Amino acid sequence: QVQVVQSGGGLVQPGGSLRLSCTASGNIFSIENWGWNRQAPGKQRELVATITRGGTTNYADSVKGRFTISRDSAKNTVYLQMNSLKVEDTAVYYCNADIVVITATDRYEQDYWGRGTQVTVSS
Repeated sequence: QVQVVQSGGGLVQPGGSLRLSCTASGNIFSIENWGWNRQAPGKQRELVATITRGGTTNYADSVKGRFTISRDSAKNTVYLQMNSLKVEDTAVYYCNADIVVITATDRYEQDYWGRGTQVTVSS
């Protein structure tokens, strides 16, 4: 009933920029919070950035000042602008969203995840 599709990512040199996008579709009543997470090889998944429905943002210390999360509520889309990329930013990036779903017979809130997109920072 709800799909979350990611786009963006790829290979970039250190110091470069990339933008990731994530769009939700389906029986969506509202999207409360969005998040971007990442998982590097051999490491646990970590939270990178979040944005609330009201636009409040939070960032991991490792990306503050370099990454910017934003949302377009009309398009049910969240973005992650990544600047000044470092080799250590290399990871699979996942978006997630707390979505309120409404159907003919039910209403509930559930966390949905994208399938992940590879970001590789290398010279």
